[in-house]
Amino acid sequence: MHYYTDALKRYAVFRGRATRAEYWMFWLIDSAIVIAFIAAEQFLGISYIPCYIYVFATVLPTWAVTVRRLHDSGRSGWTILVGLIPGIGGIALLLLCASASSTDESYGPYPGTANPLPAL
Repeated sequence: MHYYTDALKRYAVFRGRATRAEYWMFWLIDSAIVIAFIAAEQFLGISYIPCYIYVFATVLPTWAVTVRRLHDSGRSGWTILVGLIPGIGGIALLLLCASASSTDESYGPYPGTANPLPAL
């Protein structure tokens, strides 16, 4: 859950890197919330407005964590525009975000090594 809250706290930070775990846990929790809204709307007959408000409120954090994930895989943040290609863009962006982390530190140090544990 802390991955989700950390991404929301850094909602407009497009610099730096995001690990695969941070990115995918954010997407998992975000998708679960949207599915819960849709299920509540279908079964309880309430309006779709709360879901629209939630999705609109999380657009910027979603873009930010995606750009940071692309940085972690060694790509420019502008690569997010691949997702605009009709048909295959979303799948291509998904595959780019699933790729392994880069050892290149041009976008900052790897998040896992920023605060190493002390040696025993």
